Amino acid sequence: MSLFRKFFGTSGNEEDNDNKQEVKSPYSPDVTLAIDEQFTFNFKENGGKFIYCENLEEISENFENILAENDWFECNAQCFDNRLLYLLDINKLTYNNASNPIFILSSCENLIADEGSILFSSNQFKHFKPNELPTNMIVFATTSQIVHSKSDGLRRIKNAHEKNYPSNITTIKYFEEVKEQDFLHYGSCHKNLYLLLLEDL
Repeated sequence: MSLFRKFFGTSGNEEDNDNKQEVKSPYSPDVTLAIDEQFTFNFKENGGKFIYCENLEEISENFENILAENDWFECNAQCFDNRLLYLLDINKLTYNNASNPIFILSSCENLIADEGSILFSSNQFKHFKPNELPTNMIVFATTSQIVHSKSDGLRRIKNAHEKNYPSNITTIKYFEEVKEQDFLHYGSCHKNLYLLLLEDL
């Protein structure tokens, strides 16, 4: 069965025909998604909003589109990453000692493909826990930050910060409010999250 059909389904007759013709050898390799496709699929399944950007101009343009969509112009924002402050400056948003910020603009450590989550640390959140930050988040990341699993992400953090290992390492996985709480969501907080993903590979 084609990957497109696997995701979007088929009519019953087509399914029957495919099953009659498809005989999988026990020696054939498993067909898996590329790591970037796997992350995108799982991230969207978790309720995240994904915006692919080819260059920094598209990052700026899509950032402004997010502000316009949510009417976040002339509001208070939060940002702990000096490299991203220019996006707030050019849109004349306040962020110095801002009280009651509407959203947080942040980078991240890694994007975790197998669960569609985003890995953060004190480099992005300082000492704040996710539930102490605004519900609305705009996250900047690059395609080279996509890793297969959480353990791969932790390994990258260790390699990148050998002498100054960050604290407050956490993942955010749920990007929409759950109507009925279940044990899988227990203790987690949801975020209305936009991901601006820059192609750098």
